[in-house]
Amino acid sequence: QVQLVESGGGLVQAGGSLRLSCAASDRTFSSYAMGWFRQAPGKEREFIATISWSGGITSYADSVKGRFTISRDNSENTVYLQMNVLKSEDTAVYYCAAKRRKTYYYSAYGPPDYGMDYWGKGTLVTVSS
Repeated sequence: QVQLVESGGGLVQAGGSLRLSCAASDRTFSSYAMGWFRQAPGKEREFIATISWSGGITSYADSVKGRFTISRDNSENTVYLQMNVLKSEDTAVYYCAAKRRKTYYYSAYGPPDYGMDYWGKGTLVTVSS
């Protein structure tokens, strides 16, 4: 059982940046595809970004493409989400999740679990306008 712990959330002004981190408890992390998801108040959880086990393949939701960057450091068992040019509509609880596969094809899945095997508890990002 892999445990995932997100950090880095907080309050930021519109146009600002934040970097989220997700630390995994197990070295098996390096063989898993990882994803970031978010859930805004009153809305369904949505896919944000995914990265393959080696970091060689990344995909993004259209809503964050060009503003957010997912990356990973397998030596540190950590995946990151760099968020730039934040907008008020980015306000949400952000979750990282792991898929026990090397690559994750997000379009094949849907809410609530998007086919992911492990989830963190989330970190809140609030963007003030």
